[in-house]
Amino acid sequence: MAAEPKYVIEASIRTDGTVARKDVVGAIFGQTEGLLGESLQLRQMQRKGRIGHVDVELENQRGKVQGIIRLPTMIDQVTTAVIGASLETIDRIGPCQAVIKVNKIENVRSAKRTQVVDRAKDLLLQIVNAGSAESSNILDEVRSVLTLGTETDFHGMTCGPNAIESSSLIIVEGRNDVRNLLKHGIKNAIATMGAGITNELVELAKKKKNVTAFMDGDRGGTLLLVELEGALGKSLTNVALAPQSREVEHLEGKVITKCLNQKEPASKIISKLKADLDKQDVDALGKKEDLEPVTVPDHVKGWKENFEGLSKNKACFVLEDGELTEPVGASKLASEAKNTSGAIGMLFNGKVTSRTLEIAQSAEVSHILASSVNEDTLDGIEVFVLSDL
Repeated sequence: MAAEPKYVIEASIRTDGTVARKDVVGAIFGQTEGLLGESLQLRQMQRKGRIGHVDVELENQRGKVQGIIRLPTMIDQVTTAVIGASLETIDRIGPCQAVIKVNKIENVRSAKRTQVVDRAKDLLLQIVNAGSAESSNILDEVRSVLTLGTETDFHGMTCGPNAIESSSLIIVEGRNDVRNLLKHGIKNAIATMGAGITNELVELAKKKKNVTAFMDGDRGGTLLLVELEGALGKSLTNVALAPQSREVEHLEGKVITKCLNQKEPASKIISKLKADLDKQDVDALGKKEDLEPVTVPDHVKGWKENFEGLSKNKACFVLEDGELTEPVGASKLASEAKNTSGAIGMLFNGKVTSRTLEIAQSAEVSHILASSVNEDTLDGIEVFVLSDL
């Protein structure tokens, strides 16, 4: 079995004519013979396994050749350096003028150690980002080998230093949530900042392999999660929830790890949470047959046909002349409201939340027709659902 090389001499070669690999190898052994003394004859050293196979890569460009020579050695660094210097004395290969220049002498074991360290860092970051710690002390272990980053900003949203470049993303509600995750070594979180789901966040999520929503364990966290699902769609892959009635910004490191380990596919958990919200709404308002009939204004009834033409989670404004603005997604609704004047109503094929009402109020609309509603009170606005018509 051949010994593992300690060093690799790498040199560049240029000739003013066409030569082949065998010509280069022949020149290396032939022109250095007798130059360094009997103990450093390259042929003898190769037979004894002190130097390895000479690797030559050549490229012919318009009748001239350039390339790379690699010569592995199993000897000490002084002798390796002498052999490297001897290669530079070769000035002819076959009939052609040649120039050989040593680029570097690589310490193979040092390079392997560097490779091991770099790869270990990558693997460790994958463990942290995936939240797949194998012990309750994993965050302490991570902190011992990683330097914690500081928070940064992405289009007004506070985020960790790895949130933009990492292949995975954790979405939380507020700035303090991001800071708490950073404190415990998780650098790829970003906060919605409680101002709706921006288009920049939607586009960022589309670029990620995994997107996890990590929400507070209360009704507010559930409502934000439903809003996230409506805006991100299939980009939202997983959901992690804080323990009941607890907030992400106050969780201990071991609890964060446990929550992320227990994350579930978004489609599975959001369906269940929506059903729970609907049940809570029914319990709070009473059964539908026990409620007084809803009186819907005639002009709102006239919006039904237009509403049924809206795609899911799309919205538009109704103007004074009965015309409609172009449908937009939930993430663009706030900016559409700023650019719209003379609106009297809004159609929204989704669930009305407190944020939806705030946007409608900024557009000065008096009526909303939606598919469902979580929040239905705000001064000056009446909300109707399709089943009321």
